[in-house]
Amino acid sequence: MRNTPHSISVLVVDDHPLLRAGLGEAISSQSDMRVVGEACNGREAVDAYTQLRPDVTIMDIAMPELDGVAALHEIRREHNNARVVMLTTYKGDAQILRAVQGGAAGFLLKSTLRKDLLDTVRGVHLGQRRIPPEIAMELAQHMGQGPLSSREMEVLNHAASGHSNRRIAERLSISEETVKAHMKNVLAKLAANDRTHAVTIALKRGIITI
Repeated sequence: MRNTPHSISVLVVDDHPLLRAGLGEAISSQSDMRVVGEACNGREAVDAYTQLRPDVTIMDIAMPELDGVAALHEIRREHNNARVVMLTTYKGDAQILRAVQGGAAGFLLKSTLRKDLLDTVRGVHLGQRRIPPEIAMELAQHMGQGPLSSREMEVLNHAASGHSNRRIAERLSISEETVKAHMKNVLAKLAANDRTHAVTIALKRGIITI
């Protein structure tokens, strides 16, 4: 091992053992960085961060028990200087935006890991923010649109399940007119033509899942 005590300490978090192993191998091969721990879900990540206090954490967005974005928020709530790089296959901007708002230091696309991993770790350790161009462009496209409220999300989820306005009203114990008003807001915020278009956009952006 050529690592020194002053090398960049990295915590690797992903629920796929092979990916964790690959990341660990790439990082450990460098003289200026070392893996100090691993975790396979968001809950373990929060505990591991608290115990190890790594310089940089690489964490998958989609994980069981506690997803990466929720874990990021928990870690940053207690340690606001934490430098966390989110790992993603990129399936929409909604989770990415939540991660940005949560203080993510950067993002790594799984499709370009081999090329970007080491430079991203070094850059983030120096205090830089690393966001791939593909993600930055998508975020910019939707930045002016307001987020859906919790009630609008409920209405949209019921619409995605094929429920009529009347059925949604019954399920949420609100009037049909109120459902229509919420749906109108959803269409405006998502720049959608109709409810089917709204559901399609929301699925594509990762706002809802079915």
